[in-house]
Amino acid sequence: MGTRICTASLTVTAALTAGLATASPAHAAEPPAPSTRADGTYLRFDKNQRDPSMSRLRLVQSGTGRVLADYRSGSGQGGTAGLDECAKNKGWLPDGTYQVLSHTTGKRGGRDGINGYAIRVADKVCRDGRTQRTALFLHSEMRPDGSQGVARPGRDSPYRWDGDVDYRSLGCVKLAPADIKHLFAAAQRYGWPTSLKVVR
Repeated sequence: MGTRICTASLTVTAALTAGLATASPAHAAEPPAPSTRADGTYLRFDKNQRDPSMSRLRLVQSGTGRVLADYRSGSGQGGTAGLDECAKNKGWLPDGTYQVLSHTTGKRGGRDGINGYAIRVADKVCRDGRTQRTALFLHSEMRPDGSQGVARPGRDSPYRWDGDVDYRSLGCVKLAPADIKHLFAAAQRYGWPTSLKVVR
């Protein structure tokens, strides 16, 4: 999400046709057991209190707790405000369980600046019981077709992953482009997750 606010809805698109064989070997998982798809999967975002940009997003098999895929990820702007789940457009994702609403490989960002591969999760009221965090996604920075834009020195672009600074967000969970593409391939193989659990 960079310095842009998530506001748009997603439409579910066709799932990836590429398998994990074409994904990064660092994230490859063992072929699923016959029962893996029946058991279902969920996403788990493990917050790193010391450095939110070094948090982890995991695709987990329901029932067994087996981690099927594991990625570096970030949420929030960092610093004191970045650790406050009630700080709109600064704080990281509130703890709790979210419904996965939809996913797409071809989101067109508009004002929110989110393009390409994106997963939408439900809104969440933070721990103060009043502040609602809305328009929450898991996403990267890319063009709507999943490609990378041209680098422009000194300028952060929503169409290009420029490095560690891009793990910062206004509350969404962000992954590097190769990682979110691998996540989509893993979800296609093991079964799409129906929930996101945010823990610290």
